[in-house]
Amino acid sequence: MITIGDAIFILNQHYTVHLRSKHNPEHIAIIGAGFAGLWLARKLNNHPDYEITLIDKNNYHQFQPLLYQVATANLDASNISFPLRTIFQKSKNVKIRIAEVKAIHSNGNKLETSTGAIPYDHLVIATGAETNYFGNQNIQTYAYPMKSTVEALQIKNQLIKNLEDAAVSTDPELIAQLLTIVIVGGGPTGIELSGALAEMKRDSLPKEYPELNIKDMKIYLVEGNEKVLGSMSESASRHSKQYLEDMGVLVKTKTRLKEYDGKHAVLPDGTIIPTAMVIWAAGVKGTIPQGISEEMLTPDNRIKVDLYNKAIGSKNIFALGDIARMESTDYPKGHPQLASVAIDQAKNLALNFKNLAAEKKLQEYKYHNKGTMATVGRNKAVVDLEKPHISFHGFIAWFVWMAIHLFLLIGFKNRIMVFINWAYKYFLRNQSLSLLLTPHLRKINKIVKPSVQEIITN
Repeated sequence: MITIGDAIFILNQHYTVHLRSKHNPEHIAIIGAGFAGLWLARKLNNHPDYEITLIDKNNYHQFQPLLYQVATANLDASNISFPLRTIFQKSKNVKIRIAEVKAIHSNGNKLETSTGAIPYDHLVIATGAETNYFGNQNIQTYAYPMKSTVEALQIKNQLIKNLEDAAVSTDPELIAQLLTIVIVGGGPTGIELSGALAEMKRDSLPKEYPELNIKDMKIYLVEGNEKVLGSMSESASRHSKQYLEDMGVLVKTKTRLKEYDGKHAVLPDGTIIPTAMVIWAAGVKGTIPQGISEEMLTPDNRIKVDLYNKAIGSKNIFALGDIARMESTDYPKGHPQLASVAIDQAKNLALNFKNLAAEKKLQEYKYHNKGTMATVGRNKAVVDLEKPHISFHGFIAWFVWMAIHLFLLIGFKNRIMVFINWAYKYFLRNQSLSLLLTPHLRKINKIVKPSVQEIITN
C-alpha cells in the first residue's frame, strides 16, 4: 500500500503515483486541535478514503487571537472556545481522543498517549507553540504566560485579586506594587493586551474601585527591538505606539526584562519596577512530542518540512502551522507563525491527501500573504495589506479587525455572543465579566506561583 510520504518522494523523482484501494481507508492521526489540526480534520471530514483521529489534551478548540480579551474580562472563555465533538458530531470518519501524547514511535507507526496506543498510517503534528522564557528560571516561575484559555483565566483572576488586595491594603508601597503591570513583548499580543488594560483602567476600574486612585495604576510595555510590531510596517508600528502612549501605557523599546523575582522587575540599565504582575508575551518555541529526531528540528524547536509539509527525513510524518518550518525563496527563515498560515497549510495538505486518493498531482504549498493587523482599543487599530500594498489605521482598521475576527470564530452562537459583548462595551464603556472565579489557583506550567502577599512577607 502506498503512503503519502512515498507518493511525494515518487513525484519528486518524476514517477507515477498509482491509486490505492478505496476499500481500505488509511488512518491519519492529527496531534493538536488548533487552527491547523482542526482545519485539516474539517477538510477531510467524511472522506471515504481516510479515517481521522484528532488528538488534543483539551476537548475544545480555543481561538487564541482573542485570549487577551478573556484575560481582561471583555469576553467569557466559552465565547472563544468550541467543543470538538460538537464540530464533528455528524462526521463518519473523525474520532476525537482527549489525551496527552507521550511519545511518537515512528518505526512502528504508533503513538503512545495517556489513554493508550494509537496506530497510524500518516501522522500530522500540529501542536503549535508554547511560551519561551529563554532559560530564565525566575521569570518562568513568577511571570504569567498567555498561550491558552486556562492561562488567560489565570491572568484575569490574578488581576482582579491584586485589585481586591490593593483595595484593603494600607501600605502605599504594596498598593503601588499591586497596581503596576509589566507586559513583556511588543508583538500583537503585547500591544492588544496593553491597550485592553489601559481601557479597563480608564473606563471600568474607577467605577468598580472608588476606594483606589486608579490614576496611579501603571502599565508598562517592554520590547527588546527598536519598535513595537516589528513584523509590520513602520506606519503600523508608529501609530500603535502613539495610541498606547496616548492611553497612558509606558512603552519602553530597545529594553529587555533582565530579572523578575515576583515583586521587582529589573531592566538592563538597572531600572527597578516594583510590580506584582509580569505578563510574558515575548517569545515562543515549538511544542514537540518525544520521538522526533533532533536532526528534524530547528534551534527554536520547529520541525523542518519540505514544500508539501512533510517532515524532512521522514516518509509519513507531516507538520503544520507554528510547529513547521518551511524554508522557501520568499521565506528563507520559514513562514510567520500566524493563524492564516496554519489554516492555509492545513487546506493544502488536505487537498494533497485528496489528490493522492484521486491519482492527481500533489501541490506544493505557497503562502499568499493577505496582510497583518493588530488592534489597540476602541476605534484604534492598524492594518497592513499586501495587495494593494497599503497601510491604514483608526476606525476603519478597527472595524476590519473586528469583522475578520468575528468571521474566523467557530460557531454562530459564539459570533453572536462576542458581538453582543463588544457592542455592550463599545456603547457603555464597561466590562461585564470581571468575576473572580478561582482566586487561589496559582499553578501555571506545573510551577506553583506564590501569592503577592506571600512574596512580600518572605
